[in-house]
Amino acid sequence: MSRELFLEVLDRGIEDARVAFDASGQRYVVGRGPAAGGEDGCAVRVKVHDPRFFRRVLAQGNLGLGESYMSGGFTIEEGSLEELLEILLRNKLDRKLKQRPLLVLRLLLLRLADNLRGKAHNVQRHYDVGDDLFQAFLDSSLTYSCGYAEDPGDDLETLQKNKLDRICRKLRLEEGDRLLDVGCGFGGLLIHAAKHYGARATGVTISKRHAAHGRERAAEEGVADRVRIEYADFNEISGTYDKVVSVGMMEHVPRREYGRYFSRIAEVLAPRGLGLVHTIGANAPKNEHDPFIQKYIFPNSNQPQLSEITRGLESHGLAILDVENMIRHYGYTARRWLENFRRNRDGLDPDRYDDVFKRMWEYYLCCAVAGGFASDAALYQVLFTNDHTAPMPLHRV
Repeated sequence: MSRELFLEVLDRGIEDARVAFDASGQRYVVGRGPAAGGEDGCAVRVKVHDPRFFRRVLAQGNLGLGESYMSGGFTIEEGSLEELLEILLRNKLDRKLKQRPLLVLRLLLLRLADNLRGKAHNVQRHYDVGDDLFQAFLDSSLTYSCGYAEDPGDDLETLQKNKLDRICRKLRLEEGDRLLDVGCGFGGLLIHAAKHYGARATGVTISKRHAAHGRERAAEEGVADRVRIEYADFNEISGTYDKVVSVGMMEHVPRREYGRYFSRIAEVLAPRGLGLVHTIGANAPKNEHDPFIQKYIFPNSNQPQLSEITRGLESHGLAILDVENMIRHYGYTARRWLENFRRNRDGLDPDRYDDVFKRMWEYYLCCAVAGGFASDAALYQVLFTNDHTAPMPLHRV
């Protein structure tokens, strides 16, 4: 039943592509799109090795698909994994299912049966993730956030330099400006701002390892006298800053702390100061968390809606100057991360990162690529000031 239902759901739902599934010695082609260059006109061909694959995906969605990939339950024989995920996202199968009550009922019955059986395979694995993993797929600055593409062919170094420089220009950074980076990671933005704009840059991070590595990099780049990285929570920030930035941080702040997050930013921002929040967000009426990402990559993470960001700023006297949705740039950035990871994965310590972990991380990066190009996610950059009468440039950066 599960295989037939799975194939029926995809065949009815995929309108712009064809996908082949090889299982138990037979080939099944689903989708009603035009023929592609692959065998049987399919954009992607999937070989199913585990007969539980169909039930797991139907019962658990992306979590079941991801865990099947982690365990070797299927492989991609033609096309790519990220292409398969993009096809599934782009065709909005969940929305189309709601238009077919009988299919929904059959799917709910299958999921109920699966829940009653229990799922020992869902026990979460824990890994000691070190800097070597990030070095395997990030750029030289270890910037772990969306870059900015001037051209689709930009390499990762260019994407991240573009992003860092655009943030500095949006903030109108000048020589001697006091800059605070809330959630600074390895300090890439701080170093760029100090080196290229003469800023006196301070960052806070809750990772001792990130703070130590960032200080080392600042010294290597010759800006240790202008860059200070502190091991601290955002609640502990103090002082006064001309410019405040927070990149890739808000999505890890619990919703109950949004008010405190914006309150602390407002409190440390100097008169006529500028700030910028850069965060993955939700661009839909309902913020639905992906179960695979929640379980294996970013537990308890959020994707704030733009309305939550604007409400947080407005309620603390911060005037919005510009809003930009950069989600397509996330797709280009994640694609470069994926390419790097596939190139370097064999060099990772097998005692720390086994094959299951590597497939898990590859699947996560494939989700990021697909999400950047085909989901209802957003990547918001919101520029703001505490001076409602401040002059505004005629053109955005």
